[in-house]
Amino acid sequence: MSETKTGSKTLTIAASKTLHLEPRSTEQGAVRQTFSRGRSKVVMVEKVKRRPAHELKPASPAASAPAGPVIAAARPASVKMEEPRAPQPSSPSRRAGGVVLRTLTQQEREARARALLGARTREGEERRRAAAEAEARAEREERELRERAAAEARKREEEERIARDAEAKRKAEEEANRHAPKGSKALELEGTEAKRILRRPSGLAVPRPIPSRAGEMKSRGRLTVATAAMADEERTRSVASFSRRMQRLKSFGMAEQKEKIAREVILPETITIQELANRMSERGVDVVRLLMKQGAMHKITDVIDADTAQLVAEEMGHTVKRVAESDVEEGLFDTPDASEDLEPRPPVVTIMGHVDHGKTSLLDAIRHANVVSGEAGRITQHIGAYQVTAPNGAPITFIDTPGHAAFTAMRARGAKVTDIVVLVVAADDGVMPQTVEAVHHAKAAEVPLIVAINKIDKPDAKPERVRTELLQHEVQVESLGGDTLEVEVSAKQKLNLDKLLDAISLQAEVLDLKANAGRAAEGTVIEARLDKGRGPVATVLVQRGTLHVGDIVVAGSQWGRVRALLNDKGAKRLEAGPSFPAEILGFNGTPEAGDRAVVVKTESRAREIAEYRERRKREKLAIRGGVTRSSLSDMMSRLESAGCKEFPLVVKGDVQGSVEAIVAALKKLNTEEVAARVVHAGVGGISESDIALAKASRAVVIGFNVRPHKEAREAAERSGTEIRYYNIIYNLVDDVKAAMSGLLAPTLRETMLGNAEILQVFDVSKVGKVAGCRVTEGAVERGAHVRLIRDNVVVHEGKLSTLKRFKDEVKEVAAGQECGMAFESYQDMRPGDVIECYRIEAIKRTL
Repeated sequence: MSETKTGSKTLTIAASKTLHLEPRSTEQGAVRQTFSRGRSKVVMVEKVKRRPAHELKPASPAASAPAGPVIAAARPASVKMEEPRAPQPSSPSRRAGGVVLRTLTQQEREARARALLGARTREGEERRRAAAEAEARAEREERELRERAAAEARKREEEERIARDAEAKRKAEEEANRHAPKGSKALELEGTEAKRILRRPSGLAVPRPIPSRAGEMKSRGRLTVATAAMADEERTRSVASFSRRMQRLKSFGMAEQKEKIAREVILPETITIQELANRMSERGVDVVRLLMKQGAMHKITDVIDADTAQLVAEEMGHTVKRVAESDVEEGLFDTPDASEDLEPRPPVVTIMGHVDHGKTSLLDAIRHANVVSGEAGRITQHIGAYQVTAPNGAPITFIDTPGHAAFTAMRARGAKVTDIVVLVVAADDGVMPQTVEAVHHAKAAEVPLIVAINKIDKPDAKPERVRTELLQHEVQVESLGGDTLEVEVSAKQKLNLDKLLDAISLQAEVLDLKANAGRAAEGTVIEARLDKGRGPVATVLVQRGTLHVGDIVVAGSQWGRVRALLNDKGAKRLEAGPSFPAEILGFNGTPEAGDRAVVVKTESRAREIAEYRERRKREKLAIRGGVTRSSLSDMMSRLESAGCKEFPLVVKGDVQGSVEAIVAALKKLNTEEVAARVVHAGVGGISESDIALAKASRAVVIGFNVRPHKEAREAAERSGTEIRYYNIIYNLVDDVKAAMSGLLAPTLRETMLGNAEILQVFDVSKVGKVAGCRVTEGAVERGAHVRLIRDNVVVHEGKLSTLKRFKDEVKEVAAGQECGMAFESYQDMRPGDVIECYRIEAIKRTL
């Protein structure tokens, strides 16, 4: 019970009985449902009885009183919403019954206003959508009415025409029957006669009577059981024919003249006619027809040049944009960087010098490593890149180059990508040929030079001799008043290594080396090889930007996605910044050493660049091998070289630089008489295809630090192909040089034996003419070479076949004695002739 005081009266609400609902009475029954294919199912159904009306009324007025506020509270949901009013102060209001109702707050009124505005907006959109749909529906109905009216008009015209034709035919038959002679009988049409359907443009079938089989009927095709049985039936159009007819009429009615679109056609240097038509969105036959009008007969697959393609495109109303194949490389390299994006980078230092002057040992002492112990023949035959930390904490990148004479290209490549060149000269050996070559490479690259005089710990070391000899090659060190830094070091004793690093750091500060690390990476391939387990591996020196794992890289004619980055110690990295040497895994082929590498955005761009470079490479090889010389001097030199003997070789090496050095060294062995022809040179193990190529060209396979696969070894044994293995380059060059020397023709040397004078010529049966001679000088030997001289003129050269002393055959006759001589295949001998006897010796030649 609750009480509420209002003035002088008190409202009392007493609930004498609880309001509740009783459950409705239900009835259950079973119903069978029937489905397709004889299936059925029994379901249970409940039927609810409706409650009588008198049970829904409240028991007493007092019991229904509490439900009043509930019903009143639920009623506003169905009442129409009113317009929002100005905000009023939240004060309680009284209703007539005395119940206090709460007024709406400001937020509730705003929410109510927003809901009303949204409802009005949706209602307006629905009205506009309904109006648009009604308009479209009206247009569609109007169009359908017009089409139906046109179809009915065509149908009426066709029916009228058919009626006119039938009337004219009936009158013609009546006129013919009236003028026919007596006894003749006009043909009558019976109900069972066959009728033929005429095809009309409107698609309607017009029956036309044809003569019966009893009359004179023209045979229509071969008479078969089917045709005889169907002769009385009415012939109508097939479904497929009717569909084709309707399709033609529909397409004819819907055909509209399309507006020609002028396009901008991109034309390369050459293009096929089909590709040109596709780019212009024209038919290929139209392009071929236009070319035929211009007097050029072409097929749709023919290739035309850019000028012809431009004339065709402009004739058809299109604009042309000419591009070249080399445009795919635009913007790849050397794009300028803003000065605010540049950051300091480590210097790149190349170690150069003569062979066995201690370059690798000096670098090992700096890196605290032992690379030289793994080198074959104690010489460096690969180019290597390392990064070390100087005493001041700054990183320095070192590039180690071989000193052998065959590795000129490696040294040139190292000088090209470097910032500073450290020239290592042995104090006990002085300036050597490769030292001079390194100086020339440094001057050509325009990089500063630092001289490291090594092996000062040896007793016969003479550093002053090195300084003096360098003056002959325009290298003046600081101690002699020049500007070239010099440091006396000992790699074995590890002397003055810190001074060398300080000199490198000082030179780097002077150069003020900077690069942009936030751009796409660019670099140079220092070395490349084919690893059996990891595939193509390239050592790339990053020069600008940062290289990340997952980047798409193009190097020369090869491209790939970076799968892994490794440093000089074999540890994995996620990125490589400027001046950092890294091994890249992921190329689809082995790039060439010296190729520039760059990161591109998409695989399609990388594939396009690689294909263009590969095509250029093939064209250069074809031009180099297919150019015909036309001058007389060139023709004579070609005829002279036609007799040149070739020594075919198949060269396989471990890295690209070694293969390049081997091929260059073998080419230097070529002479006018014999030449080494490299049939194939590649990186990686010796494969079965290499053996097959060597067998076809009769070549020798040379493996430099590589071995053949099992299948290749078995194929070489079956075919008898020789495989030679080397790990030191000068041993390889010496063996090839000796083998090529065996192809040289030996030098022939004549040794005079003696002279004899013919006194008388005898004619002996079964032998021929025999000259009786006296040896006047030296001795005469049987089987030696002879010349017959008559009046100081050589009339015959040959061999001595018979040498007799009295009646006995002898080997030699000394001076002052008489003998008988006979020549091979020569009988014209006269008294007084002089016989000159000599021996020919063959001397083996070498390269």
